[in-house]
Amino acid sequence: MLFCGGFSRICTTPRKSLFGFVLSRRTDPSLFLFSNQYVYSTIKVRSGRETLSWSFPSLLGLGWQIHQSSSLIEEQLDPFSLVSDELSLVANRLRAMVIAEVPKLASAAEYFFKLGVEGKRFRPTVLLLMATALNVHIPEPVGGGGGDIVTTELRTRQQSIAEITEMIHVASLLHDDVLDDADKRRGIGSLNAVMGNKLAVLAGDFLLSRACVALAALKNTEVVSLVATVVENLVMGETMQMTTSSEQRCSMDYYMQKTYYKTASLISNSCKAIALLAGQTAEVAMLAFEYGKNLGLAFQLIDDVLDFTGTSASLGKGSLSDIQQGIVTAPILFAMEEFPQLHAIVYQGFDNPENIEIALEYLGKSHGIERTRELAMKHANLAAAAIDSLPESNDENVIRSRRALVDLTQRVITRNK
Repeated sequence: MLFCGGFSRICTTPRKSLFGFVLSRRTDPSLFLFSNQYVYSTIKVRSGRETLSWSFPSLLGLGWQIHQSSSLIEEQLDPFSLVSDELSLVANRLRAMVIAEVPKLASAAEYFFKLGVEGKRFRPTVLLLMATALNVHIPEPVGGGGGDIVTTELRTRQQSIAEITEMIHVASLLHDDVLDDADKRRGIGSLNAVMGNKLAVLAGDFLLSRACVALAALKNTEVVSLVATVVENLVMGETMQMTTSSEQRCSMDYYMQKTYYKTASLISNSCKAIALLAGQTAEVAMLAFEYGKNLGLAFQLIDDVLDFTGTSASLGKGSLSDIQQGIVTAPILFAMEEFPQLHAIVYQGFDNPENIEIALEYLGKSHGIERTRELAMKHANLAAAAIDSLPESNDENVIRSRRALVDLTQRVITRNK
């Protein structure tokens, strides 16, 4: 089975979106074409499991074109404020879920869930907004009076996905910091720097075990399978990053596959889980997946830019951290296309500080930063188009949440930290 582009089959004619954008596409709705840019191409399902394929053709058009129309969004939405009450509820439940009988483990596990260091809570915000965006009328049981109970139970289960996702995300950060020997995270000392590598690894494992308990309580095998795939992808992505050959480090294909595994798989599969719990169709679930995937890719691409352009203070961690660890990201890969002599530097690695200086010099002369931002914008537009392709709704809360999800795609690519 092959899904090309993945989400453009619902509506067959160009139409004005709910969000003040006009969308148009070419005759083949399964293709998204971007001029002179790399773009994700297909999702292939092999042996019953989804894997990703990337292609980088030189293409001549734009399959989905998202233009700001003359009628701007009527109200300025703050996506985070729309779900602020639920975010507080989720945060409180997370702090309760990571309590452990062993004091040291409890202290380590709650390290990034304490007030003031929870981070942006970006992923729970996306998932809670997606839950409302996919809200459907649930018929009341025969006899009436039970509709609110069913709706409340569904919302609680969807909140559980947000909590599970955040625990998996924080666990991956704890493990990554150990592997990267990081000393800062979210503007404070990393857990491994404060409490040591062993306790940081165990705290990550503990969070994963708590996530598994919460996941089992949902009693939905398809959702369990999705989240298990996420954990597998996180391990695969980190392994790909640790074991790259010189040729692989110079490959945009390899970089994008790794980026999906490390960053986009978690939010895309979690969005899909939200749709499945709501009883949505496979097609709508795939739209939710596409939104999360492209938002996650855009997020990481901007992270790669900020690693070169941001400051340690704004990022809450060291700048230039990737290249100092020998990790080649999109800006350098694009710079290599303009300056092939940069390949030799990448092959040599960045243990020598002089090689870092040479790479940064080439990057400064290239359009690597600009092209990475453009690629992030294209993935952000694909995410917005997925939301616009959802079945139409007249529900004000649904419309507002969909607007907020689209707004998040723009916030992701314009952020500076």
